[in-house]
Amino acid sequence: MSEYTGADLFVDALETYGIEHVFGNPGTTELPVTRALADGDVEYVLGLHEDVAVGAAAGYASTRLAYADELDGLPAGVVNLHVAPGTAHGLGNLYDASITGAPLVVTAGAHGRGFRHEEPILEGDTVAMTEEFTKWSAEVLDVEALPTMLRRAFRVACTPPTGPVFLALPLDVMRAETDARPEDTGGIIQNPGRGDPAALEEAANRVVDANDPVLVVGDHVPRHAAHSAVDPVAAAVAFAEAAGARVHGEILSSEASFPTDHDQWVSHIPPSEEFAQALLNTDTIVFAGTSTNTTLWDHDEPLVPGDPTCVHLASDPWEVAKNQPGTGVTGDLGHLLADLAERVDARLDEAEREKRLDGVAAMKTFAESKVAELASSDVDDPRPSKPDLVDALRAVAPDAYVVDEGVTAKYALLSRWDFEPGDLTSNKGGGLGYGLPASVGAALAESMRPERERRDVVGFVGDGSYMYYPQSVQMAASLGVDLTVVVVDNRNYRILKENQRAMFGDDEDEADFVGMNFDPPVDVAASARANGVDGRVVDPDADLEGALADAIDSSGPVVVDVPVHD
Repeated sequence: MSEYTGADLFVDALETYGIEHVFGNPGTTELPVTRALADGDVEYVLGLHEDVAVGAAAGYASTRLAYADELDGLPAGVVNLHVAPGTAHGLGNLYDASITGAPLVVTAGAHGRGFRHEEPILEGDTVAMTEEFTKWSAEVLDVEALPTMLRRAFRVACTPPTGPVFLALPLDVMRAETDARPEDTGGIIQNPGRGDPAALEEAANRVVDANDPVLVVGDHVPRHAAHSAVDPVAAAVAFAEAAGARVHGEILSSEASFPTDHDQWVSHIPPSEEFAQALLNTDTIVFAGTSTNTTLWDHDEPLVPGDPTCVHLASDPWEVAKNQPGTGVTGDLGHLLADLAERVDARLDEAEREKRLDGVAAMKTFAESKVAELASSDVDDPRPSKPDLVDALRAVAPDAYVVDEGVTAKYALLSRWDFEPGDLTSNKGGGLGYGLPASVGAALAESMRPERERRDVVGFVGDGSYMYYPQSVQMAASLGVDLTVVVVDNRNYRILKENQRAMFGDDEDEADFVGMNFDPPVDVAASARANGVDGRVVDPDADLEGALADAIDSSGPVVVDVPVHD
C-alpha cells in the first residue's frame, strides 16, 4: 500500500470541501502537491505568472460566491504559489482580492524546516509577507496540524466578511506520512445576526426625523445575498421606499448593490471631491455595507459636509463609523434593512414621504446633468468615446456578466448600464493587473453552471491594465472558456493625467505627462494571438456594435482591441 502524505491529505481536503480547481504556478517545493493532484479529481489551472494565478482564483471565487446557493461545496478559490519570490509576485492581486472580499485560500510551498538554517535560495518569511492582505496568515509546522489548519483556513476565508487567507506548506510537512484525514468544516456561519433591537430603533428614529435622508449602498449589500434569508438588495429597495430616500452607490463600487432603474436611484458617487460633497450634502445619511467611500487622495474639506446624522449598517464591525461618526448596527444586511424598512414605514406619514421624493427628483436632475457633462466631448476624433463603447457593448450584451477594470471608463460603465445584482464585479482595490486574470477565472466559474444559467462573460479592461499580464489569456485558451475581453485602448495612463490635472491644475495641452504615454503603442491583438487567443482590432470606421456582437457570439476566448479617444 502506498504511503499517505501531507500532500495527499491536502488534496483530499480540497475534494471534501467541494473545491474543483487549484490555480498556480509551480516550483520544486510544490511538487508534492502537484504530484498528489495528478491522482485526484481537482484540476490544476496553470498561470504563467503567480499574480495571474491569484487574480484568476479571485475572479473565480467572487463569481462562485454570487451563486453560492447553487453549490454543493464552498465558493472558495484556491491558489498555490512558489516560496518567497512567487508569493511576492502574487501580492499585487492578493491586495486587490482582499479589498474586493474574494474568499481565497492562498498557499505557498516552503523549504523544509531542517534546511532553512543554510539560507537556501528562494527562502523568505511568506507569513509576514502576506499577513497585511489576509484575514489570517500562518505556517503549517507539523503534518498532524494540517487538517485543523486547512479547515480553519476555509472557514475564515468563507465567513463574512469574506477574504483571503494564507498557509505556508513546508516541503518536509507535505512529504511526511500521516494517518490524519480532512476535518469537516462543521458548517460555516453565514448570517451575522439580526442586529441589536435598541440600535435599530435609534436608527429608525433618526431616519424618521430627517429632512432629506440619503441611502449610500456599498458592495457588502449584495455580496453575501446567496446565504441571506432576506434578499439584501430587495430590503435596500424597501427601506429606500419607506424612507423616501435618494440612493447612491458608494465611491469605487465594484458590484451592483441597488437597481439603477429605480426612481429613487440617483447615481454612483464618483471619486471627485467636489461632486461627492454635493451628493453627500444633506442632514441624514444611512451608509449600508460600504467600505471604500472616500476619494483617491486626501481631500481639502470633509467629504461629508456639515455635521449630518449618520447611521451605519454593516456586516463587518470594522466598517461601522470608520470615517464618519454616527449610530451603528451590525448584522446581516438583509435583516437590518428589512427591519428598518418596517419601522420607518409604520411611522413616516405619506405627506412627508412625498415631500422627500420631490427632493429626490430634483437631485436626480442635477446628477444627470453632471454625468452628461462628464460624458460630453467636443473632440474631433473618428475613434469612439468611452461612453460610445459602453453604449455599444450594452446594446449587444445587455445580460452579460461584466468583470471591470476599465479605470477611467469605469464611471461611463456604471452610469450608462443598468446592472442587476450579480451582473458586475470590479477591481475594488485599484491595483492594476487584476481585471484580466479575474475575467478568466470568472469565465471558468460561469462555465461550471448549468447551461441554462450561464451568461456571456465580458472582461472590460483598459489597455494599461491589459498589458500588466497579457499572458492571462493563455490560461483562457488552455481552458477553452468562452470569454470576450474588450480592451478600452486610449494608449496612455489616462487616470494619471486626470489626477495630475486635478492635483496641480495643469493644462491638458501644455503639461508634461511623464511616463504616461505608450509610445510606440502596444499591439494588443498581436499579443493576444501570441498567447493562443483570437485577437481583433476595431477600426474607427467599422461597425462597433457589429464587431462586438461577432466577438461575443464566437466560441472560445476573444480579445477585441477598441481604440478610443479621451
